[in-house]
Parts: sequence; C-alpha cells; structure tokens
Amino acid sequence: MNGHQRVRDDEGSAARLLALSDGVFAIAMTLLALDLTLPAGLDPAGFEHALGDVMPNVWAYALSFLVIAAFWRGHHQIFRYVREVDGTVIRLGLLSLGLVALMPFPTTLLAEYGDLSQSVAVYSGAVAAMGATQLALAVALWKRPWLGSAALPDPVARNDVADLAATVLVFAVAVPLAFVSPTGAKLWWAMLIPVKSVTGRRGKRLRAAAQQLGAR
Repeated sequence: MNGHQRVRDDEGSAARLLALSDGVFAIAMTLLALDLTLPAGLDPAGFEHALGDVMPNVWAYALSFLVIAAFWRGHHQIFRYVREVDGTVIRLGLLSLGLVALMPFPTTLLAEYGDLSQSVAVYSGAVAAMGATQLALAVALWKRPWLGSAALPDPVARNDVADLAATVLVFAVAVPLAFVSPTGAKLWWAMLIPVKSVTGRRGKRLRAAAQQLGAR
C-alpha cells in the first residue's frame, strides 16, 4: 500500500454528492425569496410604505444569495478532481449542506432585526460556520488524493484554503464585533471584497498554470 492508496470507507460517487449539493443550494436560494412579498389591494400611499418596509428583505436576500452562490461555486471548485467520496467527506459534505439549508433563517433575522446585535451576530456566525465546514471539506479532499482522478495541485489547494479561511475569519470576528456595533460588524464584512479579489485572481492563475502543466 503506497502513500496514495488507503482502505476506502463507505465509498460512493462524488457526482451523487454534487447532485444533492446542487439541489440543496438551489432550494436554499429559492427559500430566500419567500419573504419578498407585498400585501394585495394597497392604495398608492400604502404601496409606497409597504415597498419601503420590504427593502431590508430585498437587501438581505441579495446578500445571502451572493454568499450562497459563492459557497456553491467554491464547492464545485474543491470537487474539481474528485471522483469518489469516503465516509469522512460524506459527513462533512452533509454538515455543510445542513448549514446552507439553514441560511434562510439568519437571513430573515437580518432583514427584520438588522439593527440588533443578536441578529447580526447570528448571521455572522452562520456564515462563519458554513465557511468552516467547507474549509474542513477542502482540507479533507486535499489530503485524500486517492479519491480523485488527479491530485489537486498543492498551490491551488493552499489558495482555496486561504480563501475559505479568510471568509471564516472575517465573519467570526464579526460575531463579537456585532455586540459592540451592529453597523460596524456589517461594514466589517466588506473586508472580504479585496481579499476575495486577490485570492480569486490568484486561483484562476494557478488553475490555468496547472492545466497547462497537465497538458504537457
């Protein structure tokens, strides 16, 4: 038994796990929109008032849609070379999906009570937990090259891990920060924009280099 062979435990197809993941991500994204409603039969003044009331729900929906979409894209990236999954990967994958499916709840809290520390802390904690499970999944797959058709190049894997670790760190820090200033915690989330820009560009460059190397 060499370094790339292990006794496989509860093995299955990565395609089946990805199909389940796509379904859960799609349902979670759809459920985010359920709060975007206005009462029927409003007069112009009532319509304007109701539209103003629903705007926090719209912004919360947009934010969570972007968050879930980013995790979905990352989920597919870390499974890029994976063909089989074992028990550990399945358990981590299901835990990650469970947290994704939960996202409509903290999204509603953020929309309805976005000025309260507890709501911002719960939302931040939910995203941090989702990121932590996907980080654990990325590391597990990185350290199990025998599950894939090809080993994930170490530079690509390290960049993926750094990208997810940054997400976890930013949202984890936002949890205690929310009890000091809910608005400050929400502004702190914006720290991810330049970080994601850097890791995203680096990831594309590293993946392109890996593909060129593999083509030789």
